[in-house]
Amino acid sequence: MSTREKIALTAIFGVFLFFAAGLLKLQIFEHNTMYELAESNRIRIVPIEAKRGVVYDREGRVIIGNRPSYTLSVVPAEEVKGRTVPHIAQVIGMDTSQVRRRMRRNQAAPYQPSPIYRDIPFEIVAVLEEQGQEFPGVSYTLDRVREYDLHLRPEAFTGHVGEVSEKELERNPDAGFRMGSTIGKKGIEKQYDRILRGIEGTDFIEVTAKGEILGPYAGKSRVRPVPGSDIILTIDNDVQLAAIEALDTFAVMRTYGPDGKTVDTFINRPGAVVALDPRTGEVLAMTSSPGFDPNVFSGVITDSVWQLIQGDSAKPLLNRPLNGLYPPGSTSKLITLGAGLELGVITASTTMPRSCIGGYQFGNRFFKCWEKNGHGVTNSVHAVEVSCDVYFYQLGLRVGVDQLSRYYDLCGFGKPTGIDLPNEFKGHNPNSKYYDERYGKNGWTKALVLNTSIGQGEILVTPLQLAQFYCGLANGGKIYRPHMVKKVIKPDGEDVYTQPELAFQLPFTQQTLATLREGLRLVVEGGRGTARRLKNDLYTICGKTGTAQNPHGNDHAWFAGFAPIENPEIVVCAVIENAGHGSEVGAPVVGKVINTYMKKKLGLLDAPVAQVTDSSAVAAR
Repeated sequence: MSTREKIALTAIFGVFLFFAAGLLKLQIFEHNTMYELAESNRIRIVPIEAKRGVVYDREGRVIIGNRPSYTLSVVPAEEVKGRTVPHIAQVIGMDTSQVRRRMRRNQAAPYQPSPIYRDIPFEIVAVLEEQGQEFPGVSYTLDRVREYDLHLRPEAFTGHVGEVSEKELERNPDAGFRMGSTIGKKGIEKQYDRILRGIEGTDFIEVTAKGEILGPYAGKSRVRPVPGSDIILTIDNDVQLAAIEALDTFAVMRTYGPDGKTVDTFINRPGAVVALDPRTGEVLAMTSSPGFDPNVFSGVITDSVWQLIQGDSAKPLLNRPLNGLYPPGSTSKLITLGAGLELGVITASTTMPRSCIGGYQFGNRFFKCWEKNGHGVTNSVHAVEVSCDVYFYQLGLRVGVDQLSRYYDLCGFGKPTGIDLPNEFKGHNPNSKYYDERYGKNGWTKALVLNTSIGQGEILVTPLQLAQFYCGLANGGKIYRPHMVKKVIKPDGEDVYTQPELAFQLPFTQQTLATLREGLRLVVEGGRGTARRLKNDLYTICGKTGTAQNPHGNDHAWFAGFAPIENPEIVVCAVIENAGHGSEVGAPVVGKVINTYMKKKLGLLDAPVAQVTDSSAVAAR
């Protein structure tokens, strides 16, 4: 054999060895991998969303339920160019670019359905059934969407759900959701998302190369989803409805149609109401007005609707109980008085050197009292009764900027309450350091404390913070952390109760607290009280009116109060924007809410509230 023949034979043998080694690798060493790839070409992996937990009020009435709906999806690997996307876009009324954008955003794998439209009308399902061949790669599944009881206007605490974003997925890689998953975005839905969401299951569907469904794949067992836990809130639907009805006299709710137009608009004044049980910190009611319909977020929210909601000048997305920042007005005079009593600069019977003549001269400025005719000479409790600004101007000067700021801090202002809801604002509690930074050293005067002493100027609070403070006044100085959840019911039936948590104690002795409560009593029961109209024969009630100056318009109206005085069970705080005096607007709102609670306790409430019906929830119970 010649040298040339030997070289050729060696080359042929080398090529044979190369292919033999490759075949050995494919058939033996990479058999499982190649098998999985082949399987994926004929198996469609379909996620099964778990039943999201139902949310009830304290008496077992549904606040958030679930209703059946259809979700439309496209399997990217089964899409036929020029047919699938244009045809389905026409049927669902979307632009082809929108469909492709949603496909890309929600794609988890080529053979896994990518959701593009939730809560599709049944008419579209009928079209897909009748003309399925026109929509290769398109499928639909029977799911559930959230249903919020609009009678209760609950969005301030329920929040809403929506599809997970890429950023949320990146921040929570181990949270158990994927692109296209529905998660809590705000409120209870977000705070307790892991508890409510449950664990997703998986279906394995065998399909042909053309994407035609053959049926369940026998090679893999279905993974059943684990339902989410149900939650019992501390909310009382009757009290919640009373808060809404009271606010509706002065405020507004807006709903939006699928075309992005406002459907119902009751134009008036925005506001908020918070009701707490001072003995436990349980939230009995919470509403923000104007509200929005959280149901619009359960499906696909169009760009036009989203732009309309975001651009609404009444700011329906602002959660006023937690994020609305207002000067507290005269409702915070109790802090100034408490600080003065604790520091020993006054006693309960102290009168001020200058009587009220309708204002107070300080330097070259005349600080007005709300009563232009003046209140004359008053002591501390009667100054609360008539809400005399001149008395508190002089008291604020005795207390001082930093001491007053310290007592605001000790009473829970300038920091979050720690309620079990996300994104709570802390408010603003100014002191001399803040003033130095803002105005410069020696750039401000003691005149600033005159504003803070009557709850004006740069002190900013949320309605929830003010309600929490009044819980302390009602409960002997003890403040329990506000909370929304009373009980969690796990899928296996186990009940997990929330225990009241003592957050802090007001910095006042029992003697000081008694003086403060006497002032609050006189506001309603005194001969010159600013909320005398709340006095009634059924129960005792007390509180404090407030009118907060607003540089952008009319004053905001406040009232915070509790009942019954002897053994307080409910604290209610209300603010109505641009509404004027607290005695004229805030007090009636709070009075209606407390009246509903007390009448219910006494068995005098007329009728139960309307509520959403959730078939799955009823079956679960």
